[in-house]
Amino acid sequence: MSHTPTVAIVGSGPIGSAYARVILQSDPDVRVVMFEAGPQLTAIPGESVRNIADPGEKARAREMSQGPQAGAFRESLGIPSSVVVEGMFTARQGTHLLDFGGEGSAHAPTFPAAAAATNVGGQGAHWTCAIPRPAFSEKVDFIDDAEWEDLVSTAEGLLHQQSAAFSDSPIGTAIRSLLNDEFGAELPAGYGVGTLPVAGDPQPDGSMVWAGANTVLGPLIEAGTPESARFELRDLTLVRRVETEDGHATGVTIEDLRTKELSFFPADAVVVAADAFRSPQLLWASGIRPRALGRYLTEHHVVITTVALDEQRMRPLVSDDEFEGELARRAQNAADPVAAVNRIPFSEPDHPFSLQVMYAENPPFALDPSHPAAGNRWGYVNMGYGVRKHPRVEDGVAFDDDELDYRGFPNMTIDYALTDAEQPELDEAHVRVRRAGEALGTFVAEPRLMPNGSSLHYMGTMRMGAADDGTSVADPWSHVWGFDNLLVGGNALIPTANTMNPTLMSVAIAVRGARRVVEELSSAPVGEAVR
Repeated sequence: MSHTPTVAIVGSGPIGSAYARVILQSDPDVRVVMFEAGPQLTAIPGESVRNIADPGEKARAREMSQGPQAGAFRESLGIPSSVVVEGMFTARQGTHLLDFGGEGSAHAPTFPAAAAATNVGGQGAHWTCAIPRPAFSEKVDFIDDAEWEDLVSTAEGLLHQQSAAFSDSPIGTAIRSLLNDEFGAELPAGYGVGTLPVAGDPQPDGSMVWAGANTVLGPLIEAGTPESARFELRDLTLVRRVETEDGHATGVTIEDLRTKELSFFPADAVVVAADAFRSPQLLWASGIRPRALGRYLTEHHVVITTVALDEQRMRPLVSDDEFEGELARRAQNAADPVAAVNRIPFSEPDHPFSLQVMYAENPPFALDPSHPAAGNRWGYVNMGYGVRKHPRVEDGVAFDDDELDYRGFPNMTIDYALTDAEQPELDEAHVRVRRAGEALGTFVAEPRLMPNGSSLHYMGTMRMGAADDGTSVADPWSHVWGFDNLLVGGNALIPTANTMNPTLMSVAIAVRGARRVVEELSSAPVGEAVR
């Protein structure tokens, strides 16, 4: 009997989806089965909930993805409905706090805003779709430039990268002009004020269909394609363990959260691409415990503010006809608040920050009607300077075999601190965001540093490295050190200090890992698993 090589993927976000897409399109003989602990939110698997026009339907989809804090879906995910779950800070809609205060909660007093999404598509169902390229020291230094360019370009294609989204917005253009007047002379060529690359598909009416994991999956979820016949996505299926033998993954033990039944799923390769906390937690629970597992946690910290655009600054740059056209365009797509996205990218040595400027008709919070900026006809910008966190072994997550979390896994405790290494750049970010705000208008919210964990971009806990020296979990092709067919994926692999959205970088790294999986499966003797 012939053997069909099978790859098991844990996690259905953009990273797991990139693995599935590259593997299935590269090898016509491989089968991929993807396991997701959360429910499917949309009719199209993994679609961004930002594309849902009906406010009630959008709220329902977000509620379904909120794991232990998700109304009717609490029972399936392990939290009794009688438990009141509250966190110290409110997580982004569609996510749930890891340290939520209920029974089985993680312990994260120093990283209180840490949150996750539990749903088909992962954070890709809720993300802002920003996909800037890493630059300078943000890049992985043991991948050469030519290969890196190919990997990133492939990742941009999978995510439907748009480098000039909303570039025809006259207000967006005016914002860039004002920011360039303020900062342009001090920025290097090629790294000045511009539009922010995003993932999605522009529409004729000027709106955007935002990308989700469905965009990356592409033909895998289209009926009748060769790839779809070899792809299976199982939602509400929790992977309990990765089973291994002598440095080889034999498959995964899964729990059907609908029936509570346990079973073993054999696989020729296993890819763990859940998130930066639950992926290392699964490895730990499986007895896979490299010294660096869970350590070197980073995120990019954000100094954020909201500004009401000033008519006196904007009017010389936007004609009456352009402004009326902008209002009409925004009115066509009231469900999506974002009308333009601009940025100043990371560059070294003089601008080790990333500024993201999102223009919208309304502020991201309710303003008192008596506030002078309430109902500002020219709209608002919500903007933030991303500031890097330098990796250090002391920052990370530890797991306790003697205390179980709400899902029955070794519970998590996160230890994290900003240090003197970050403070000068944090201080400078405050100065710069104030300069940017004063160039554009009037502050509606004072610049402030968001609480630890607020970025949702957690990196380093399964970092990749050039050598198995105890400071990394994975090799340069994303294999867990010491295993021939166990791979990890996601932002957790990023070993560098980054300042802004890491999804593009993580998808590029996943493309490299997936290509290596294809090579290894094709080189295995017929009828035998990869060894």
